[in-house]
Amino acid sequence: MSNSEVTYLFDPLCGWCYGATPMLDRLSASGLRVELLPTGLFSGAGARPMDEGFAAHAWANDQRIERLTGQKFTQAYQHNVLKVRGTLLDSHAAALGISAAGLEDPSRRLTALKAIQRARYVDGRDVVTIDGVAHVLGAAGMADAGAMLKAPTEGLMTAHRELVGRGRALFQSLHADGVPSLAVIRDDTPRLIGSNALFGSFDNLVAHIAAA
Repeated sequence: MSNSEVTYLFDPLCGWCYGATPMLDRLSASGLRVELLPTGLFSGAGARPMDEGFAAHAWANDQRIERLTGQKFTQAYQHNVLKVRGTLLDSHAAALGISAAGLEDPSRRLTALKAIQRARYVDGRDVVTIDGVAHVLGAAGMADAGAMLKAPTEGLMTAHRELVGRGRALFQSLHADGVPSLAVIRDDTPRLIGSNALFGSFDNLVAHIAAA
């Protein structure tokens, strides 16, 4: 896998992305360089009301993800997130928080993503507002990112737009059909790896990356 890097395309409020996090963790721990790029799937025009129909659809999907990956979706999440009306599924604050965490050290994007996912799916906490995400980042030892999120600089906003723009552009160029998506970039050429590889064995995923 020399002369290659792996790019992970995701949305922080995507349940399947949460399901793929243990595999992403293992890839990072293996020493392979993994870049995280948010695609903005559930932000802006992609945000949607958390109505009864969508909540039921999400919970059914979440149960499939838990059976497949072992990642927990708790009753706290069901009651405090899915069943709360008048809120949006909007990943802007979460993605901006991840950008803030990785502004100086890109490796912190994964730490921030994991903290946000755990806060939502395990603890049933708010990660769709700036204050909610700032609190999660602070509790995860990234108070600097939380403070930056609450008072964003033009530098942060520019970096965030660039990060999401790169994620969207790569997503489109790969003709990916959803997130999570994984791309191997070798000699400046991206190659899409089927998302199913993120939900099998680690050895199988490594083989896919090596063969791409």
